[in-house]
Amino acid sequence: MLDLVWLVPIFPLAGFLILFTTIGKLPQPIAAAVGAGSVGLAAVVAFSAGYVFLADGMSPLTVTLYTWMNVGDFSPGLSFYVDGLTLIMMFVITGVGFLIHVYSTTNRAVFIDDEHHSRFFAYMNLFVCAMLLLVMGDNLLLLYMGWEGVGLCSYLLIGFWHDDPANGAAARKAFVVTRIGDTAMALGLFLLFLNFRTLEIQPLMAKASGTWVLGSPTLAAFLILGGAVGKSAQLPLQTWLPDAMAGPTPVSALIHAATMVTAGVYLIARTHELFLLAPVAQTAVALVGVITLLMAACTALVQTDIKRILAFSTISQIGYMFLALGVSAWSSGIFHLMTHAFFKALLFLGAGAVIFSLHHEHNILKMGGLRKRLPVAFWSFLIGSAALAAFPFTSGFYSKEPILMQAFEVSPWLWAGGLLGAFITAIYSFRLVFIVFFGEMRTEPIEPTGLSGTPWAMAIPLLILCVLAITGGWWGEPQVAAVFPEVSGEHHAGATAYITSGVPLVGIVLAYLIFLDGRLKVTALTESSLGKVLHDFWFSHWAMDWLYNALFVSPFKWVTAFNKKDILVDSIYDGTAATAAYVHTLLSQTQTGVLRFYAASMALGLVVLVAVVLGLT
Repeated sequence: MLDLVWLVPIFPLAGFLILFTTIGKLPQPIAAAVGAGSVGLAAVVAFSAGYVFLADGMSPLTVTLYTWMNVGDFSPGLSFYVDGLTLIMMFVITGVGFLIHVYSTTNRAVFIDDEHHSRFFAYMNLFVCAMLLLVMGDNLLLLYMGWEGVGLCSYLLIGFWHDDPANGAAARKAFVVTRIGDTAMALGLFLLFLNFRTLEIQPLMAKASGTWVLGSPTLAAFLILGGAVGKSAQLPLQTWLPDAMAGPTPVSALIHAATMVTAGVYLIARTHELFLLAPVAQTAVALVGVITLLMAACTALVQTDIKRILAFSTISQIGYMFLALGVSAWSSGIFHLMTHAFFKALLFLGAGAVIFSLHHEHNILKMGGLRKRLPVAFWSFLIGSAALAAFPFTSGFYSKEPILMQAFEVSPWLWAGGLLGAFITAIYSFRLVFIVFFGEMRTEPIEPTGLSGTPWAMAIPLLILCVLAITGGWWGEPQVAAVFPEVSGEHHAGATAYITSGVPLVGIVLAYLIFLDGRLKVTALTESSLGKVLHDFWFSHWAMDWLYNALFVSPFKWVTAFNKKDILVDSIYDGTAATAAYVHTLLSQTQTGVLRFYAASMALGLVVLVAVVLGLT
């Protein structure tokens, strides 16, 4: 079965080709079956291969289809590397991706015609294929191909409703911002290749501890980190992800849970040997993670758009994964990546069910009282929010706690930052639950269909994800210990562990007292001058968009406007042509036709030449 692992990315690719070449010709049910079925087949192969691998206790292996190119001593292959880390990523991408695809089949009522439906599933299939290439490739060239593939697909899917200029702007923003990180990553790959003449990941990591002809491990690690922060929406390149909510809700679920934003986490984990050789870069990973998780958590606390709250939540939770990688809690970071896929897909798809039932309303302040009318969506949100808040015995609790405990071993300040983030996370996640599903009903939902107000194709994936969000951490960290070195140090089992576990509970109780019970009044605080300033600052995502607009966007627009008026570029070329013409005019004056003038000029030139030669000698 492991020899057939190459079929995992092939099935979604085949689905894409079928749908893309028949756009508008396949009925919606057939297009949905091809889209969801191709990812389902990939999931079957992935889980079968994983079962064989784990049951037999096999060592990592490489499956090569053919040599991609052969240039001198550089011959990368279309090869797939399978180990514990690869399998976990394959399970998440195909398993959660399949549930999202099944859920998406219900959205046929949203699409205008068969062409839109086929195009949607074609893009979704290509997205899954690109992410699988990224995590399965045994060389950085194939990884980079998948890396750019998910960037392309994110652009296509975020701007899926391209008739609205705002959606097109959001897609361009995601594409441009992530290109900044991609440029850094490409430079990192060039640096690695120039030093070691290979891009095969395992040999490259083995050679990284050797002699560097150009640059250093620290420089290479920082360049790789640049790519990771762009794709995983971490500081300072996180501004694209909230605007990515312009795409259909299943797209948001796929980006946040199973594909794009986890790519940066995987990249650092896969190249962890390089970061171990560069302690400064690894410390930077931890700092980026803890600062980002705090910024995004504060921002999520004051948002009113249900999908933007979840978007900032994703940025914050990816920050925990970066924190884990930065403190060498490698397995815990991948564990949190897996559990996050369960509960974040659950939350996004639950949000989609709510939006679907409320005539596409996104503002949580216009919701309320939906607990009894939409019980499946309610329990999905309650379970997903509990896992997000690291409520004891949920999957999020088992994956987040070891990250914080290892952070405490490295630096109590990192632990304190992560703990504060967990406290705020508990507040904003249950603020969402209490406002949307309790209290007075502000918007009447559509007539119930399917299972308790939720269509069956939506309800079944939600129920499966509910189970995974609860039980996904009961069996401990995934089988990736053989991939990463052991973590040194012993975790404190005393007061620190109790504090780490108890703080999220305090946040949930506080959210209950403020947003549901009403016993704790914060009106005076929120309506004070300082409270309003802080609210507006957090709501604007810490003015990051304003800052980038002032530093980069506005000056660029000024230059383009000036160029449009005065044609600056054309002036350069016109000036070059005018200068050449003027010089030609001057030189033409020497063409007098008088022989004595030519002889005198030659003699004078000869004298100057001899003088120069004698002067130099």
